[in-house]
Amino acid sequence: MSQSIQTIEWIIPAVQTVHILCVATVLTSVLMIDLRLLGFRRREQPVAAVTARFLPFIWWPLPILLATGAVLITAEPARSLQNPVFLLKMGLLLAAAGVTLACQIPLRHNPAYWELSAGRRRAARLIAAASLPLWVGIVFAGRWIAYAQAG
Repeated sequence: MSQSIQTIEWIIPAVQTVHILCVATVLTSVLMIDLRLLGFRRREQPVAAVTARFLPFIWWPLPILLATGAVLITAEPARSLQNPVFLLKMGLLLAAAGVTLACQIPLRHNPAYWELSAGRRRAARLIAAASLPLWVGIVFAGRWIAYAQAG
């Protein structure tokens, strides 16, 4: 399978293009939610409204990213699977997904959750302050894989 992917010239660029477009979709959505949680944008809208608009654009690209990432790994398994930066990327992904869920889950029970008290607003700002660096770190680690030596 790896050799087939490598020998068909258009597969890697096409898969990378889809992967990058999905990453851009996720990062843009994360940025919009985090800017609202930090109080920099869309303050007139409840957090629940902003997250309802942008959370789908975080979650639905993830299976596509998984599929395109699997193709890229299959093309050059040693470059990724033996690379400590790949493990860093996967760890950051788990942490970022956890932080995103930490924002989303309370809203399922109470759409005004993050706006009910000053303490919750501070917690929302902490979530945003953790979220954006994690998601950006995933992008940096993804690029770094190409330049780091496999273990």
